Amino acid sequence: MIPYEEIRVPVTGGELAALRWPAGEPGAPVVIGLHGITANALSWGAVARELAGRVTLVAPDLRGRAGSAGLPGPYGIAAHADDAAALAAALGGDRVVLAGHSMGAFVAALASVRHPERFGELVLVDGGFGFPAPTHLSADELMTAVIGPAMDRLSMTFADREAYRSFWRAHPAFGGDGWSPEVDAYIQRDLTGQEPAMRSGCLLEAVRTDGVGLFQDEVLAAVHEIPAPATLLWARRGLMNEEQGLYDESRLAAAGQPGTKVTAVCVEDVNHYTVLTGGKGAREVAGALLRAAVPR
Repeated sequence: MIPYEEIRVPVTGGELAALRWPAGEPGAPVVIGLHGITANALSWGAVARELAGRVTLVAPDLRGRAGSAGLPGPYGIAAHADDAAALAAALGGDRVVLAGHSMGAFVAALASVRHPERFGELVLVDGGFGFPAPTHLSADELMTAVIGPAMDRLSMTFADREAYRSFWRAHPAFGGDGWSPEVDAYIQRDLTGQEPAMRSGCLLEAVRTDGVGLFQDEVLAAVHEIPAPATLLWARRGLMNEEQGLYDESRLAAAGQPGTKVTAVCVEDVNHYTVLTGGKGAREVAGALLRAAVPR
């Protein structure tokens, strides 16, 4: 694994925890990576390995997760967007490249709209384009439909770290070559508490608020209003490694992607998780980040 340092940045209500993988040369571009709804900063570990010090990568634990679990609400996509802007300001970068995976892609799009002076090009990873919520579903039903298995995990307990590792290794998305030292570190950063009742460090209230917030008009509109060019890397396969991913050509057309500032690129042979954490996916994401960060 590529070495990193932990930093803390003042935001509303306290300090945001973040991991920083420094560039090999002073003055290199800065990239911020935002994780998904029940993830943490180390989900960007494989991308950091592929970047190999060519840029400085900074990934925060979003409010209500891992090292930032102690930050109070209010939660929501707008709160995360403002936290990302505060992080960019603290890093001192000039219009840094902003990337986001899954929910983090929605946060990135909204942050670029709310704080255009802070961010340059965007890299959206299997997220950012959404659809209005079905009106017949309650908030709880909506959350179950969107991230049911992930929500279930938040209420589970595990005897020890090996039990949590075994739980994740059985996940369909991480079969075959989907497991790596970076994935192991990422899932272990999520775990908190004491044996024999360890649990995910994601706060249920934060996850619930953020999940429902993905369907707010401001959030859905953001990707259509971003001020800078963006790349969407979308995974062919889904959250459980099923053949149908979150997006395909027809879904992106229905979401209004054609005609936006977003260039959509399909990444074959990856799923919603491994488009970020797997070898092929991480190389694709790193390449997109370098193209966005390095002047051409």
